[in-house]
Formats: sequence, structure tokens, C-alpha cells
Amino acid sequence: MIENIDHIAIAVSDLESALERFMALTGIAPGNIRIEEVPSEKVRVAFIPLGGSKIELLEPMGNDSPIGKFLQKRGEGLHHIALETADIEAETSRAAAEGLQPISPPSTGAGNKKIVFFNPKDTNRVLVEFVQKL
Repeated sequence: MIENIDHIAIAVSDLESALERFMALTGIAPGNIRIEEVPSEKVRVAFIPLGGSKIELLEPMGNDSPIGKFLQKRGEGLHHIALETADIEAETSRAAAEGLQPISPPSTGAGNKKIVFFNPKDTNRVLVEFVQKL
């Protein structure tokens, strides 16, 4: 079962500049923000907590990364919506049975969470991610 919105991800070209804007917008103090790198995805991420959810800012670590390619093609903006589940395999199978195809098998993403993305062609042109805390 999908439990809640884990995060909304925004692709940015300059993480520090975007963080300044989002901290000003939300009033979240720098000490509450977590920044990490995900080498497998060639991306730096910042998590801004908001209630039970987060805004995730994504900065590419190179133009050949998925986020780098996204920025080249579409520019900055909404990248994906992540939905939390306690059982990613069961939810992925359930969604696939409904005709929603994952882009790839589950893998490990930011925050050491298990993740899987679904084809935006199946979800009204919005990239959707399932996440499971490990």
C-alpha cells in the first residue's frame, strides 16, 4: 500500500543557489537540511523537510548524468514525485498488473532507500518513484 508522499523532487543546476531560495521560501534553517551524493546516479541531493514529507533538490554531478540530461532537455523544474511504501516489491507488482511499467528494477537511492521509477508515459507525463525505507 502507498503510505504517503515521501518527497517531491526538483532538478536544479546550482544546488546552493536553489537551497537559498527554498530556505527563504519555507523558513527551514540550514541545520535541518541534509545534503548527500548518490554516485550511482551521479547526483547531489538536498532534502528540505516539510512535515512528514520533503522537497528534494537534485543537482547533476556531470552533464552525462540522468539529471544533467534532464536539465539539458527540459531545464530546471519538477523532476518526480516519490510515494512511500513498506513493500516496494509488492507495490511494484501491483502497479505492473495495472499496466504501469517500472523503468528498471528496484535499486538503492538517496537516503539508503530502495527505489523504483515508473515510465512517465504511463503516469500522465509525471515521473513517479516508489520508495521504501530500509
